[in-house]
Amino acid sequence: MVDSTVWRKSSYSGHEDNCVEVALGRVVGVRDTKARAAGQLSVPARAWRSVLDRLR
Repeated sequence: MVDSTVWRKSSYSGHEDNCVEVALGRVVGVRDTKARAAGQLSVPARAWRSVLDRLR
């Protein structure tokens, strides 16, 4: 991911910093808002869609 990446968090999180954020693109970034400096998990968008489909 690059510095210009747009990170989004769930609207259910409100103003709390204890959630997961995602950055959508060809590669999806996933990070913990409490530990942003720890880095992120990067997965192909197709794999991310598969995870979401299974959760539904």
